[in-house]
Amino acid sequence: MYYRELENEIIRLSQYFKVLTVTGPRQSGKTTLCKKTFAEYKYINLEDETVVAELEVNRKDFLLRNRKGLIIDEVQNMPELFSDVQVIVDEYDDARFVLTGSNNFLLTQKIMQSLAGRTAVLSLLPLSLSELSDDDRRQGLFEIMLKGLYPAVWAKNIPPQDVYRQYYTTYIQRDIQQVIKIKNLSEFRKFVVLCAARIGTEFNASSLSNELGVSVPTITEWFNVLEASYIVFRLQPFFKNINKRLVKTPKIYFYDVGLVCFLLGINTAHQVETHPLRGSIFENLVVCEFLKKQCNRGLDNNLFFFRDKSQKEVDLIQDFGDEYHAYEIKIAPTINSDFYKNLKYFHSLFPTENTRSTVIYTGNSESQSPETGYINYLNISTL
Repeated sequence: MYYRELENEIIRLSQYFKVLTVTGPRQSGKTTLCKKTFAEYKYINLEDETVVAELEVNRKDFLLRNRKGLIIDEVQNMPELFSDVQVIVDEYDDARFVLTGSNNFLLTQKIMQSLAGRTAVLSLLPLSLSELSDDDRRQGLFEIMLKGLYPAVWAKNIPPQDVYRQYYTTYIQRDIQQVIKIKNLSEFRKFVVLCAARIGTEFNASSLSNELGVSVPTITEWFNVLEASYIVFRLQPFFKNINKRLVKTPKIYFYDVGLVCFLLGINTAHQVETHPLRGSIFENLVVCEFLKKQCNRGLDNNLFFFRDKSQKEVDLIQDFGDEYHAYEIKIAPTINSDFYKNLKYFHSLFPTENTRSTVIYTGNSESQSPETGYINYLNISTL
């Protein structure tokens, strides 16, 4: 069992909220974490038809009998439970519920309807690099990129191709079919593969539409469902004007690079190392690490990318309100002075802001930076 950094935040928030909601991708470890953290709570899974049948007889009576500690897994499968939980937590001071789910759209919708202000919502993503053991990390960067960071790959030592093949057919296709009926699954599979081949690039529904022969509204709908199912996420562009952030085109990333490698047909660490998209896969890995750090601390996503009209680009911007942290992400064994050009440019645009700039690269930490001053550098192992 891997220690999960989110555990500290779950324990802290449980002092203040009667209901905790833990979302995240399927197989990211939500059930294991909640059962470990609240070992004395009763546990039920709403993908178990026997449990669902029992609840359908008298939901509220069951919830009342177990109100002092109940974990409800995949709660989105019985949406009517949200209203019942709301009534109970409003009436009973001793009520304590932990809800988990892997469909962010349905969960968010029901929480806003019934549990707004009554629950703390946390996201558990796949393992972060810092949650891997020292032995795991010694396997090397390309092996980590191949395996991805779903716990089952590491804890059970299952070959990643087997994990992700089952993950795609068992969860992704099934979940999508529950939300929208897809007539041609092979077309949808091509769409997912094309998204994997476009990680780190701006989402262009028209381009995907032309390539697949599927309408733009369908492409948009498919992408939205992938996003709601914690398969992909968008990295929004950085603007000081927040309204512009909302209307400009975001970049595509996957929540796990192991799934990306599987979709791209990459089967060995050597193939990762020599693949034309290795830089994009590495960038995806790093962006995910920053996102996981925010989620594990219970903080909002404050990550963006920067690109101006002259196409000068910085891979990652972290906006702390009173300061910006800018990152260039390079799959390179040594530091190159060219890596700093766009970081310096970004810094020059905000001379009065407290801006910290960093190069993240794949070399060893003893490599010497050719620059001094406000530029720093990090080896991937420090993340």
